[in-house]
Amino acid sequence: MDNRAGEMLVFVRVAETGSFSEAARQLRMTPSTVSKLVGRIEQRLGVRLVERSTRRLALTDEGRTYHERSLALLADLDDLEQGLAQGSPRISGTVRVNASVALGVHVLEPLLPAFWQAHPDVQVDLSLSDDVVDLYLERTDVAFRIGALASSSLVAVRIGATRRHIVAAPDYLARHGTPRGMEDLEGHNCLGFNFRRSAPVWPFRQAGRVVDRVVRGGLLANNGETVRRMAIAGVGLARLGHFHVAADIAAGRLVTVLDDAGGGDVEEINALHLGTQRIPGRIRAFLDFVVPRMRAAIGNGG
Repeated sequence: MDNRAGEMLVFVRVAETGSFSEAARQLRMTPSTVSKLVGRIEQRLGVRLVERSTRRLALTDEGRTYHERSLALLADLDDLEQGLAQGSPRISGTVRVNASVALGVHVLEPLLPAFWQAHPDVQVDLSLSDDVVDLYLERTDVAFRIGALASSSLVAVRIGATRRHIVAAPDYLARHGTPRGMEDLEGHNCLGFNFRRSAPVWPFRQAGRVVDRVVRGGLLANNGETVRRMAIAGVGLARLGHFHVAADIAAGRLVTVLDDAGGGDVEEINALHLGTQRIPGRIRAFLDFVVPRMRAAIGNGG
């Protein structure tokens, strides 16, 4: 009996765990059985899908393609069975979503109630983190990223761009003075981030070029929302996206500084998903609903 769907499920688990033994443990199979099933797929296709020479299994180019297509086919199968079981053609299933804390709280979360009104049978598994997640390893369907994208097989859907402002609470500026140039930052508490990709520098324009200014402060946080709250509390200066602090600026809780010196650099915002030719219905429905609304909320560099 042809059981290619079962073999695909095994291969997907191997690809996501990077280990025959861990995949076997999760699937309640023996490692030798898992290895044989992957070998059977390779023999049938006539290509190597997994490199076994390293401590952690690595997918070949063919393996990555097979993994992506397997995810799409298995998702389609889930959609089909759930739709038939419920006696309704309505879209159902789970969409696993990752976003930064700020983007999730201020832009994405407000859209979800209306999304569920349109698609009540879709479950959104939402994780908010400023860490960059691996969509394959974390089994994530859609990830919203701010900033430059690394080259990958993922498909990027542009949302827009956000201008970053240097902001502070009026109370902080009253106590410490308003910086007029980047050299004034030496005497200020510049709130920063502690994740690995973050550098303790803020970019400024000087003599027609961009100069990175090293900054220091009493806080290093793993998410922008904590930095925002500390800035509102009068702790120090913060460099944050426009969508993140626009309401605070309008309400007078924060004010911008050093705009002319370059506190207005712009970063792209994209939605990423796996590069499959056939996107499962639940993921397509989610993207079709939230992307245009996020574009309207964020704008193009505002």
